[in-house]
Amino acid sequence: SKKDLMGNQSTEQFDNIQRFYMETSQNMAKLNALKQADKPYQFEYLGVYVMDVTTKSTFKDKLSIADTVTKIDNKRFDSTKALIKYLQTKQLGSRVEVGYEHSGKSRQTSGKMIKLANGKYGIGITLIDHTEIKSNPEIKIDAGNIGGPSAGLMFTLETYQLLSGKNLRGNLKIAGTGTMADDGEVGRIGGIDKKIATAVKNKVDVFFAPDDTITSEMKQADPKIVSNYQEALRAKKKLKTKLKIIPVKTLQDAVDYLEQQIK
Repeated sequence: SKKDLMGNQSTEQFDNIQRFYMETSQNMAKLNALKQADKPYQFEYLGVYVMDVTTKSTFKDKLSIADTVTKIDNKRFDSTKALIKYLQTKQLGSRVEVGYEHSGKSRQTSGKMIKLANGKYGIGITLIDHTEIKSNPEIKIDAGNIGGPSAGLMFTLETYQLLSGKNLRGNLKIAGTGTMADDGEVGRIGGIDKKIATAVKNKVDVFFAPDDTITSEMKQADPKIVSNYQEALRAKKKLKTKLKIIPVKTLQDAVDYLEQQIK
C-alpha cells in the first residue's frame, strides 16, 4: 500500500528522499572509482540531509526532511559516520546544538539525546551524506528515472572500469547490489531476493551480494535477521538456480574477484 511504501511522507518528501539516496549513491561511486583508479578529484562534504525524524525525537518539530545539518555542537564533520560517532559519546538527556540549512537559510536549534530503537543513544534523525565530487574528466551517471542507494557498488565498478580502461567483465554477465560508503565498504540493501530473481530471469552469470556484518543490536531488534549474502543464498536455493553469488564486504573484494576471472 501507499502507507507501507511511504509511511507518513508526502509524495514530494518521498521523491526527495529517493533523489537524495541516488545522489549520494552516485557521489560515493565516483569517489571510490576515482580512488581505485588513482585519479585526482576534489571532494566536498556539505553536511547531511535529514531523511526522517522519529516521533520520539526532541527535534520532531524543529528539523524537516531535506534540511541539511552542517554542525553539531558547533563542530563540523567530514562524514555521517564521524557525526554519528561523536553523538554516541554523549549521555542520555544531554543537550545537542544543531546547525542546519532550511530552504537555503542557515538556522540553529537544540534538543536532547534520546534512547533509540536499537538501544543506542542518538537524536532520532535518519541522515545521509550531502556531498559533491569534482574531477577531470567529469563523471556523469545516467541512471534513468530511478532512486534509492542500492546501485552504489555497480555504479562504482562500471565507473572504475571506464576510468581504468580495464575490461573487468570479460565474457561474464554480471549483476549485483549494495550501497557504497566513502571508505569502500559495501552496505546492506532491501529486497535482495527480488534482485536475485531478476538476475536469474536475465541469465546473469555472477551476482555480487553485500556480506554485511550483523551486530548484536541488529539481532536484538530482529532475531531472524541475516546478512544480504545469506538472504541471496536462500533465494538461490528456492529458485533452484546455478547463479554464482559472490559475497563482498568492500569494493576491493569485487575488483579482486573480477581481476582474477580475466587473468
